[in-house]
Amino acid sequence: MRTNNHRCLILLSLAAFAIDAGEILKAGRFSEGDLANWKTKSFAGKTHYLFAKLNDKTVLKAESKASASGLFKEIEVDVTKTPYLHWCWQIIQPLPPLPETTKAGDDYAARIYLVRKGGLAFWRTRALNYVWSSSQAKESLWPNAFAGNNVMMLAVRNAEDKPGQWLCERRDLRADWQRAFAKAADKIDVIAIMTDSDNSKKSTAAYYGDIWFSED
Repeated sequence: MRTNNHRCLILLSLAAFAIDAGEILKAGRFSEGDLANWKTKSFAGKTHYLFAKLNDKTVLKAESKASASGLFKEIEVDVTKTPYLHWCWQIIQPLPPLPETTKAGDDYAARIYLVRKGGLAFWRTRALNYVWSSSQAKESLWPNAFAGNNVMMLAVRNAEDKPGQWLCERRDLRADWQRAFAKAADKIDVIAIMTDSDNSKKSTAAYYGDIWFSED
């Protein structure tokens, strides 16, 4: 497993170097031990976020024990210029299969939020959650059990992806937004991460790597 993780980290470094020739916007610099401008939002208790080492690389570790708090960063991203979202993550302690479309099962070992504010028309605020699902098929899309159609959940990974795998993602945010809200995104105002288990009263943990946007 160490060999596979080490190889993935090397590929990630090469990928980051390759896209430097194009436009890139770094949103999360966790490999640098940097949480500047990230703030905490608590919904139930406190998920603990701390820097840790994974194969000699710095990552952000999240540990939840029946808690739900996230980290968010206000950052305006023009996704007409940098529409591709990149990140890496790993589940340490998975959740059991949960009924994620219900309030009782609205917990995720790892998730990344992208938020488009509605301004004074707050009801127009939209959020897309990329989640590591415990029970849904990959690429499944469903409304959040608490927020309805304004917040959509998209399963990028699921229980088929075993704990201990460092996995790197690349998503076309405009295409995913179009699918979720029937309209392509023009910008993002907030990015957030959260590991939570307050509804199921379970424990879970995950690692998060750097998060960035690119033009291709």
